[in-house]
Amino acid sequence: MSELPPHKFGIEEFKGNKIIKIYKVDEEGNELEKYGTVISFGLTKAKYVLEHIDEIKEFVETYSE
Repeated sequence: MSELPPHKFGIEEFKGNKIIKIYKVDEEGNELEKYGTVISFGLTKAKYVLEHIDEIKEFVETYSE
């Protein structure tokens, strides 16, 4: 996935619940303020992703250019 811009993974809290957040960063590793968040979701969606991780990997491999 080296074609992706610099980014980080973090765990935060939203309305009392833990969430996963993947966000873009600058050269120093600071989160970009505008449009920095790539994706964020909670535990239930994370479980769905894990259940279908092989299909997601196949999707990326098939449709990446």
